[in-house]
Amino acid sequence: MVHIDVEYQGKLRCEATHQPSTTSIHTDAPVDNHGLGESFSPTDLVATALASCIATIMGIVAERNDIDLSGLKIGVDKTMAATPPRRIGQLTLKIEMPIAAEHPKAEMLKNAALACPVHKSLHPDIQMPIDWTWK
Repeated sequence: MVHIDVEYQGKLRCEATHQPSTTSIHTDAPVDNHGLGESFSPTDLVATALASCIATIMGIVAERNDIDLSGLKIGVDKTMAATPPRRIGQLTLKIEMPIAAEHPKAEMLKNAALACPVHKSLHPDIQMPIDWTWK
């Protein structure tokens, strides 16, 4: 179990503190939803969690198989659904792999990406297309 404390600071801003490390981050409501947009929105953190989880899980698999993934980059575009209720409609990922598509473990790494816990935890109505670019 991991405990996180969230304190509302007013003006649609929150401070979240990760208790095991005491690291804090801030969230703001986005400009299109009455906020100032001065930091990540809660839904931005969902997009960030997906991309960083994919990178982490691929990194674990790569380390187990002596594959150097240094330089792996993942960009994620979050699109809110056009119709109510307000929710994430699509998380479009662009994964830039530092290895060739012909690498013998390329398919294993792709499968690892799709098995990340955040990907598996998101609602199936959220579209999550992935564009892979290989070295």
